[in-house]
Amino acid sequence: MLMGSRQLLGGKNVCQLANIGQSTNIVWHKSSVDKLARQELLQQKGCVIWITGLSGSGKSTLACALSRALYSRSKLSYILDGDNIRHGLNRNLSFKAEDRAENIRRIGEVAKLFADAGIICIASVISPYRKDRDACRAMLPVGDFIEVFMDVPLQICESRDPKGLYKLARAGKIKGFTGIDDPYEPPLNCEVTLQYNKNNCTSSPNDMAETVISYLEQKGFLQA
Repeated sequence: MLMGSRQLLGGKNVCQLANIGQSTNIVWHKSSVDKLARQELLQQKGCVIWITGLSGSGKSTLACALSRALYSRSKLSYILDGDNIRHGLNRNLSFKAEDRAENIRRIGEVAKLFADAGIICIASVISPYRKDRDACRAMLPVGDFIEVFMDVPLQICESRDPKGLYKLARAGKIKGFTGIDDPYEPPLNCEVTLQYNKNNCTSSPNDMAETVISYLEQKGFLQA
């Protein structure tokens, strides 16, 4: 829905007011510098790279490697890390189901703003439920949401356990932990899948980042 359009009434321009959620009588203010102009300035196309997977699957590691690889190509990106976001914007949210959904919604909205600014936004979030990820996808134009699935088995993630969370969950000290007593719903139609290969588990973060960058290049995101 395009808000803030104007109608001519009695020779005067009148804004169309809208009610969105709990907000009433609001108007969308259109900027004089649009997305295409920002993308031309940056020589890239804004998008959201949504990295999803179990805790310990390597999401944050990939996000950092991808950001470095883009930087080396003079492309501007920004990482929205799930834990980092809970230090600020989402610090008031718990890990209850309704708060998890709101956590993902807020991250999706912020990622959308970055993409609209012409920035390649890298969201690194467990985001265990398909409906929440699909809702974020629906916020953006078709093709601008790139879902990257870290397809790493639970037993491998648990053996890594970089934050010690699986150990706490197994001991019953953390309830509702994804993969233990709360489900993870893998993507059904993601753009990129990075699989754990038991015969060759040495794929470096840089190699995985290059796989994602190849996708971006094929789809024309690295040029205006």
